[in-house]
Amino acid sequence: MYTKMGQELKKLRLKTGLKQKEVASLLGYSSPQFVSNWERGISSPPVKTLKQLAGIYKTNPEKLFVKLRKTIVEQMQREFESSVG
Repeated sequence: MYTKMGQELKKLRLKTGLKQKEVASLLGYSSPQFVSNWERGISSPPVKTLKQLAGIYKTNPEKLFVKLRKTIVEQMQREFESSVG
């Protein structure tokens, strides 16, 4: 479900040169598994974490939110269309 969003988050992380473990630590997580799950599309980061991620990834928080929301909506639309048609 969150695959496109995960790809975007991974791209931003790589652009900043950070490892998943470093991002997790900056967010206060004890394990990089959270970041890994987001990037693999298994789950999405909590909304309150998006602002922190934007800061870590040196991007505008509102732009990040809009971009991630768009990818989720597009993914849901594709899944809906494939299930009804």
